[in-house]
Amino acid sequence: MGPLLVLKIDVDTYRGTKEGVPNLARILKAHGAQATFLFSLGPDHTGWALRRALRPGFFKKVSRTSVVEHYGFKTLMYGTLLPGPDIGVRAADEMRAAHAAGFECGIHTWDHVLWQDNVRGRDDAWTVRMMRKAAQRHAQVFGQPPHTHGAAGWQMNRHAFAEHEAMGYAYASDGRALLNDDGSLADPAAGPYRFPGGRCIQMPTTLPTLDELLGREIGGTTISTGNIGAHLLRLTEGAQRDHVYTLHAELEGQKLAPIFEQLLTGWKAQGYQLASMAQYHDKIKDAALPEHPVTWGEVPGRSGELIVLDTNV
Repeated sequence: MGPLLVLKIDVDTYRGTKEGVPNLARILKAHGAQATFLFSLGPDHTGWALRRALRPGFFKKVSRTSVVEHYGFKTLMYGTLLPGPDIGVRAADEMRAAHAAGFECGIHTWDHVLWQDNVRGRDDAWTVRMMRKAAQRHAQVFGQPPHTHGAAGWQMNRHAFAEHEAMGYAYASDGRALLNDDGSLADPAAGPYRFPGGRCIQMPTTLPTLDELLGREIGGTTISTGNIGAHLLRLTEGAQRDHVYTLHAELEGQKLAPIFEQLLTGWKAQGYQLASMAQYHDKIKDAALPEHPVTWGEVPGRSGELIVLDTNV
């Protein structure tokens, strides 16, 4: 078996669930690829994200990634001028269809913006309430309890990690590996790990996302839709190691779908098996994995601090 290219799909919005998820399922099936869909299960309050306007780097990222084009004006009004639709109620059929098509499904969050913008400073009661609402909705949608999680915005706190242990999750993907400016791994040793004393395996994302690369100048070249696929494929070429790639139903599942197909074709040509988080867990579950503490850090092209793996800590 060759190295795994694990496809972790974050589904942030109502539109992404209704439109992006079915598109991605068709693309993945056509390429014989497996993947894990991680769903936002409660209300879509994407419009609340506009409160981030004063954060350093926010406007730069918005201008680079054409947020209105990819998410749609209506989505950006949810929670402000328009009520936020309940994704797990109004898009449950699309979620169940992805599961019925053979794809692993898990939890991204209950309310994406509420979690991403608040969880780092919240207490145990707030955190557990949010996570259990998502778990209950998952059980209602899929008829079974959740078994994995991938944090919205790569934002967590110690109570959230404790809840993983309480839920009995064997694995999750809540954080990032540290990256160089071009998106390459800053630490080639970065990979699956556990927190001290924990059982749940963390599978950090090891590649940059499309929205972190688009519009940036790297090595004297501006990364555009015309060259971003080739840039990402250079980061995985010749590397005999597993990778986790986070994609978004709102990007790769819609206007950037041709780039995603280019990546799938390229990764298969490079010898990767396109896999789900469950398949990755099957490969590493008996390995002696290192332990590292919860750490925060920055990733090029994304504003603010995220949960990161720093093997030097």
